[in-house]
Amino acid sequence: MADIGKNLSPGTGRRKGSSIGAALNNFPEINLIFIIAAVWIILSFLTKSWNTWGNIRAILMSFSIEGIVVIAMTIMLIVGGFDLSVGSVMALTMILAGKFFLSGVNPWLASVLAIIIAGCVGAVIGFFVTKVGLNFLITTLAVMVTARGLCYVITKGTPLSLFELPASFKFIGQGRISEIPFVIILFAAIVIFSDFMLRKSSVLRKVIYTGSNEKAAILSGINTSRVKFIVCVLTSTLAGFAGILYMAKFGGATAQFGTGLEITAISAAIIGGASLSGGKGTVLGAVLGVAFLQIITGAMVMLNVNPYWQDFIRGLILLAAVTLDHIRQSRRRVI
Repeated sequence: MADIGKNLSPGTGRRKGSSIGAALNNFPEINLIFIIAAVWIILSFLTKSWNTWGNIRAILMSFSIEGIVVIAMTIMLIVGGFDLSVGSVMALTMILAGKFFLSGVNPWLASVLAIIIAGCVGAVIGFFVTKVGLNFLITTLAVMVTARGLCYVITKGTPLSLFELPASFKFIGQGRISEIPFVIILFAAIVIFSDFMLRKSSVLRKVIYTGSNEKAAILSGINTSRVKFIVCVLTSTLAGFAGILYMAKFGGATAQFGTGLEITAISAAIIGGASLSGGKGTVLGAVLGVAFLQIITGAMVMLNVNPYWQDFIRGLILLAAVTLDHIRQSRRRVI
């Protein structure tokens, strides 16, 4: 009987509870998965067309390209920074590639050149952050305004019509494989690769160490300035790549494209578990965060919510996400 009492002692229950808590800590995205599932079920009752393949495909396509930028933003947040210029860099990449194409350059080569320029923009950000010593807010804000200004200078405010792009190029933005849009397949591949690299690559593991405790990372021999520089280049490059996909999808480019993308990307990353304090975040969380935002956006459209209210609601979501992040960080400091 004594042995039975020991087995049923409160300490055992606490250990079991602790093991469950540890499991949840190892999979922090589980709460967001439950929230998304609950929202999806509610919307299924509110509108009959919600569960149709057409709507599901539209939602997947809507966040597949944005999701690439969100993954980049998540990595940027993990290293301890953020990038307000992603939308402007995306638009600039589209416009440069479009201008190159209209001047007679092969669209694939034009796209590669434009993406390289986007990477160079990231290098400029990295230089001012790591060498000059400016913070991410001022640097990326300046680049955001500058890049957007260049978009207007190059186009003179006139949209670029690129309907003459070859079908083989448009395929990356409009094509399908067995009724599945190619951009969804491409996004899934990027998610798998990015998640693997963040978990296994020594370079990207250094991103986590740098964001968690930069001083400790420096003492352990990590060149944190180099890590931040690489992340800046990677973020702008992925934003540029997403811009090329949008150009292929819509067959055009405008100076206004991508306006507000930085807010969406930061919101999705934080909702997915990344932190403004750095050192925290996952690729899966980024995907779930952008999926949640797109589900909310799709729901507002299908429920005929006034478009003028949609930005207001997105702003509230961002405020709520940042507030929750602050509460999480405060609790961690107390513990």
